[in-house]
Amino acid sequence: MPPGKYGMQEEWEKEGDQGIMMDFLLPTGIFLKFLVSRNDTIKSIKKMVWKNARSEALFAALGDPDAYVFTCINQTAEREELEEESRRISDVRPFMCVLRLVAREGDRVEKLTNTQISLLIGKGLHEFEAQKNHEVNEFRTKMRMFCEEKALDRQRLPWQQWMEYSFPCDLEPCCSPPECGNAKSKNTKKLFINVKFEASDESFMLQQDPQDLPVALIRSALKKKATVFRSVRQEPEDYTLQVNGRWDFIYGSHPLCQYKVSDLLNGQNPHLTMVHHSTISKYQEEQGQMCNQVFKSRSLSRPPPLPLKKNTSSLWSINEPFYIQLLQGNRVNADEGMKLVVQAGLFHGSELLCKVVTSSEVTVCSEPLWDQKLEFDINVADLPRMSRLCFALYAVIEKAKKPRGTKKKNKKADCPIAWVNTMVFDYKDQLKTGEFLLSTWPSVPDDKSDLLNPMGTVEKNPNVDSAAGLLIRFPNIRQHPLYYPPLEKVLDPKHFCTGITSMVGLLRNWPELPAIHALELLDYSFPDPAVRSFTIRCLRKLSDGELLQYLIQLVQVLKYESYLDCDLTTFLLERALSNRRIGHFLFWHLRSEIHVASVSCVFGLILEAYCRGNIHHIKLLTNRYLRTNAQLPQPMTAEDLKLCIRQESYVEALSDLLARRSTEQIIFFVKLFMDSKMKPLWMMYRNPFVQGDMVGIIFKNGDDLRQDMLTLQMIQLMENLWKKEGLDLRMIPYGCLSTGNKMGLIEVVKNSDTIANIQRNSSNSAATAAFNKDEKLEKAIEEFTLSCAGYCVATYILGIGDRHNDNIMIRETGQLFHIDFGHFLGNFKRKLGINRERVPFILTYDFVHVIQQGRTNNSEKFERFREYCERAYKILCRNGTLFVNLFAMMKAAGLPELTSFKDIQYLKWNEYLGE
Repeated sequence: MPPGKYGMQEEWEKEGDQGIMMDFLLPTGIFLKFLVSRNDTIKSIKKMVWKNARSEALFAALGDPDAYVFTCINQTAEREELEEESRRISDVRPFMCVLRLVAREGDRVEKLTNTQISLLIGKGLHEFEAQKNHEVNEFRTKMRMFCEEKALDRQRLPWQQWMEYSFPCDLEPCCSPPECGNAKSKNTKKLFINVKFEASDESFMLQQDPQDLPVALIRSALKKKATVFRSVRQEPEDYTLQVNGRWDFIYGSHPLCQYKVSDLLNGQNPHLTMVHHSTISKYQEEQGQMCNQVFKSRSLSRPPPLPLKKNTSSLWSINEPFYIQLLQGNRVNADEGMKLVVQAGLFHGSELLCKVVTSSEVTVCSEPLWDQKLEFDINVADLPRMSRLCFALYAVIEKAKKPRGTKKKNKKADCPIAWVNTMVFDYKDQLKTGEFLLSTWPSVPDDKSDLLNPMGTVEKNPNVDSAAGLLIRFPNIRQHPLYYPPLEKVLDPKHFCTGITSMVGLLRNWPELPAIHALELLDYSFPDPAVRSFTIRCLRKLSDGELLQYLIQLVQVLKYESYLDCDLTTFLLERALSNRRIGHFLFWHLRSEIHVASVSCVFGLILEAYCRGNIHHIKLLTNRYLRTNAQLPQPMTAEDLKLCIRQESYVEALSDLLARRSTEQIIFFVKLFMDSKMKPLWMMYRNPFVQGDMVGIIFKNGDDLRQDMLTLQMIQLMENLWKKEGLDLRMIPYGCLSTGNKMGLIEVVKNSDTIANIQRNSSNSAATAAFNKDEKLEKAIEEFTLSCAGYCVATYILGIGDRHNDNIMIRETGQLFHIDFGHFLGNFKRKLGINRERVPFILTYDFVHVIQQGRTNNSEKFERFREYCERAYKILCRNGTLFVNLFAMMKAAGLPELTSFKDIQYLKWNEYLGE
């Protein structure tokens, strides 16, 4: 075909509700052609087909519509069955405007579930099957059985325990005694809480002590109801408290002041609803029916056991050097006149096991031939279980000769081309044998320091048509397969340590480490499965809140796992299926990197397993994902955007994106484009079920927000550490669009000059009226002082750059907070070689003016501010190792400002400077 554009891609990219002429091929041989709307769903189009087919021949031969499914050729030139009939035709985007109607085959429920999972995770499940990989197939079978059994166990839980999974409480960290005790203080300010009963318009204002448990509030509400309406007294254990307009609940054995309810945090009166356990049980039954419908469609029988290993030999009996055969390469691209060389190294984690072996030089061509034995200076018996073989393909060329009179010899210049890693043992502990074609990963052209990349993936590059390949052969050292000895044989009868393999056996009885210290053992430098198993044993002590705090890092270190079936994967899935908030975050952390070729397979498999164990959750995620997958046309002005966003498809998408319930209608509008490179939107919306002002969010598309998420995680961790020691610096919790129930809590109110201006004019009646009372002004200044201290310390420790008025915000309550963390770890902006940022943190004259309440001689207030900073800094210094470990675990994320231990040196210097 001549070059050009084919298919309907341009048509689908158009906006509006224009009609599209589509062709329909019926199983009766009849051809139909009629106009459909871009926003028509597959289900509505099917109804139109039946309506139009009534006047055609052989209509009687058609059966029930549910017995048929549309198929099309999609944008990737694959045949796709459109089982998910709630999708719009504009979401499907067939390559050509042709839909073929075919009879359904197989289990419809199973096929529909598979379709939903494929659409949601961004990877077709047929891709896993097409690999014909035994490890992939066994992992899928095992994880599906594990996750579906977890789902069935969850449905049998009593309603209170089921609540802990579906609606886990979000709690403030509690400081240790004596700062935070259970004893009620006489000076504690009482809480005024508005409580109503479901299906009733009547509400009561109740007064409770902040240290009261939720059951005390429930008991007070039931007592009030019985008194007012003379109703029969009911048991408080049959009720729970729901935050109005949100799927957040207050229950359990924590004091009311510890629940993260926005009204409580803002000093307002929270509005709660008393929900009876029968309502909760109804939700549980609905989810159970949905899961049972899916599970009944397939057998839960276990896969057949693996065949016993017969005629095997022990690895430890082979005292011969380990070697491989380097055969040839293919699709190698390099300049003529150069020579091709392969370097090979054996690694255990970051440790080089023996001297690197280098091949001979061969002439550049597309398929270079070596056919060379590469022998390593290590015996087969001494190979660790997690040995990995790392290759680097590079080219060499003679440098230009030096002028006469120089004594330096001519040197060769290395030009990195590609690298690839593979395990020496397979996932069944067997030493590999036979030929393997390794599809390589491109090297960084300018990085000649380390040709080998032991930290890199052991997955082959899936882009086999464009990547260079290396063909190698593992020898058959013995007639029978060689297996690494099981852990039971690691220790001799006297428990005498004979080497690394014996040492790991001792971990079975090793005392558990504190979880925050055990995190370091998940680094790629510690690959042994016994070490990683010991680490997971230590991590099981983490509470759900603590696990959420470190979830970003735990997802990243999944990239260091050498095999699909590992303790870390099982641990994360188990906790995700026990707490839906953890599951929600785990899903999106994995989903955000599904496009990365090196992790696409493993992350896709974990996502599939999670979806199998949480059918109800994936249906909610699917609805939202499909509705918000529309792209805004570029470029456009603010006015263009306002017109575009009023279209039905965008209203539907944004309303569902911002809704706390699927039935809510959100009132929203776009306020403006913010003055930033990616032109983020400042959007305002109101939830009609929640009293209060409109809420603002910043919607940003096109940036890699993982660095922002990491920075926010660290700031939240700092806040938790401070609160545990009784220091509340009034930091503002907010997150990105992917953070579930806290979707976009960025309340942009004014720039950072506002409070200073108000303070300077505090004698003015207008300024005083802005706060209503002098005490409100005092409170705002106190909030500003505390939050300013927190962010001064946080931005200094993390080396956050690009700080200016557009990135430093303030709420009307006085709380200061920072946004946009595109530069950290001391990567400050430079222009023309000049550092634009010359201070370690932002503390302007205006800030000091507010802190000192507008008086230049008010040193007492500034000294108090400095004490806050010093105390906060010392607390972080005592926990410096935790921050260093968490940043180190993020090296695998591929963030541009965090790629090696050198980047973390800034953090170490800042955290230990004060010790």
